[in-house]
Amino acid sequence: MPGVDAAQFRQLLGRFATGVTVVTTRDAEGRPIGMTASSVASVSLDPPLLLVSVARENDMHPALKGAARFVVNVLAADQEAISRRFAAEHANRFDGIGYRETRQGLPVLEGVLASIECDKHAEAPGGDHTVFFGLVTGGSVSDRRPLLYYRGGYAGLGNGGT
Repeated sequence: MPGVDAAQFRQLLGRFATGVTVVTTRDAEGRPIGMTASSVASVSLDPPLLLVSVARENDMHPALKGAARFVVNVLAADQEAISRRFAAEHANRFDGIGYRETRQGLPVLEGVLASIECDKHAEAPGGDHTVFFGLVTGGSVSDRRPLLYYRGGYAGLGNGGT
């Protein structure tokens, strides 16, 4: 069974509002690397697992294949420019972007809603993507408002949201 075409798939899934994240790690040369990702989900409470789906043609793919750890940075409502920066083809997406390092030397973006530190637990093929599973080992949270992605554009919560 071939499934729906790409346009219908985008239209259908575009009605599912998602949070916006930037996944970060270090590449084989030790440089910080990151990419915008909305295909992130919790998987399990015991053990605490999440997943992130990465296109095989993305420059982040080989970095995550080789990495032992990564961070999921959950973006705040005022960080749309950061999302766009890490979604674009850019030689060094970290130029001018504030970040700190975890004890393991992983980049955590400044001002994020949450940072979720993970040890890579497993990976599995998923069509033209690889699904990477992370064992959550730490992180931090703030009380900022989230950046959302809906119907092909950025959105935020209404005044009644928290």
